[in-house]
Amino acid sequence: MTTVVTSGVFSSTNPAISPVNGVGTDYIQWGSAGSQSGYQFRGDAADVQLGGTEFVIGTFIHRNKPTTVSPDQFDVQLTINVMFEDGSTTDLNFSFHHNETPNSTGTSPADDDLVDLQTFIHPQPVTVDGKQYRAVLSGFKRNGQIVRQFRSPEGGINFAEVVCMFALDEPDVIISGLRYQGTSAGQADEYVEIFNQGGAPQDLTGWQVEAKPTGYSFPFPPGTVIQPGQRYRVYTNENHPEYGGFSFSSSNEVWRDQGGIARLVADDGFVVDQSPYLDKGFNKTGTP
Repeated sequence: MTTVVTSGVFSSTNPAISPVNGVGTDYIQWGSAGSQSGYQFRGDAADVQLGGTEFVIGTFIHRNKPTTVSPDQFDVQLTINVMFEDGSTTDLNFSFHHNETPNSTGTSPADDDLVDLQTFIHPQPVTVDGKQYRAVLSGFKRNGQIVRQFRSPEGGINFAEVVCMFALDEPDVIISGLRYQGTSAGQADEYVEIFNQGGAPQDLTGWQVEAKPTGYSFPFPPGTVIQPGQRYRVYTNENHPEYGGFSFSSSNEVWRDQGGIARLVADDGFVVDQSPYLDKGFNKTGTP
């Protein structure tokens, strides 16, 4: 474990936008005077567990006012300076894509500005205590959920924690979440979530998620790749493109409320990870 202190500046936009000010500072603004929108980054101090454990590297703030800028979609580059407890420092470069949606009264989600993470992996390895790691942004953390698209309501000051990890330069896919008690009809909104906490992509061709003891399985489609810091969810009977769009397409319960086991199985049959819940997956007779 190591302790880090962070700060950040917005170094440029691509393409160049007009009008704009604050380039080279922690608060970049665009649009006409008196009605400027902008990004702000606040650094943080954190104890960091190396090797794929997520931590908050800072806070992202979008001060969203009705404004106009040309062009209305552009990338904003953020440079985060990380100081380690031994006094060494490194700069991490990431990119955000901004969509300045048409301004209106802000009464529906269609009015929200959209911010997407474009660059998830800092291109150069980071050396900490003599080992090399990849700096990976997992996304924006809001209301306990980590997402890769930040929806920013018009006319507000909207916050999200920016979540990062220092991962080894190899894939490491785990089961990171399981919702086994749904709220919609037929428990369609239940899901299992997998997460790549490594620093390299993993091809999921031939991999599958298994539900014990109900016997359901979901094979990932050929060519499915999970990137570093990315999360996929397999829902019981819903489609969520922001999490890969995967579903068991089952009108019946996949994750029984009495308990069970979620398993992630590789193409060679090896159980990569498993997550028991409640009674740890066994019924009264001890059968999984």
